[in-house]
Amino acid sequence: MKEVRFFYTPVVSGSLPEEEAKHAVRVLRMKEGDEINLMDGQGTFYRAEITTAANHHCLYNILDEEKQVRAWGGSIHLAVAPTKLNDRMEWLVEKATEIGWDRLSFLNCQFSERRTIKTDRIEKIVISATKQSHKAWVPQVDEMTLFNDFVKLHGLPEGSADDGIQRFICHCYEGEKEHLKNVLQKDRKSIVLIGPEGDFSVNEVALAQKY
Repeated sequence: MKEVRFFYTPVVSGSLPEEEAKHAVRVLRMKEGDEINLMDGQGTFYRAEITTAANHHCLYNILDEEKQVRAWGGSIHLAVAPTKLNDRMEWLVEKATEIGWDRLSFLNCQFSERRTIKTDRIEKIVISATKQSHKAWVPQVDEMTLFNDFVKLHGLPEGSADDGIQRFICHCYEGEKEHLKNVLQKDRKSIVLIGPEGDFSVNEVALAQKY
């Protein structure tokens, strides 16, 4: 069975982005008349025919399009403190994309081992995993954010009306806890916070619970 390959083109303009064009023409040796599969990362797949194939550009005509339907009504926003080793973080990003999360934020916490991250590298991994797993939506990747700023921006202050978003923080301190899989509701928006190797600080957990 022939492998189905997708090319990512966030703007369906009749011309593949340069990196995708190089891969199609120089690596896969595709030529005029060949059919290709495209994804815009916003929920639509396309079938197209190459009209021009050169070293640095690849032009195409759309033959048909197929809008996708999300498998569930909720969304998962993962906010994580990057690990000291980059390969662990990149593995998490790849597998989470294949599973189907919607947004990723990086947290700068009190006990963080890494306080900077190359989001352009992360975005490339996300796009590659999206194409390989045939996902119709490319997850959003955010820049590094201070923990306190993130919680105040995405949290719900005490006394506020319920906005329907589930909010979870994973930590190792004592107290009654439930397994995430038992409380996460698939048709609701959810935010999940994961701390650094040294865990969140006591004050960070308290702030998160306040919001």
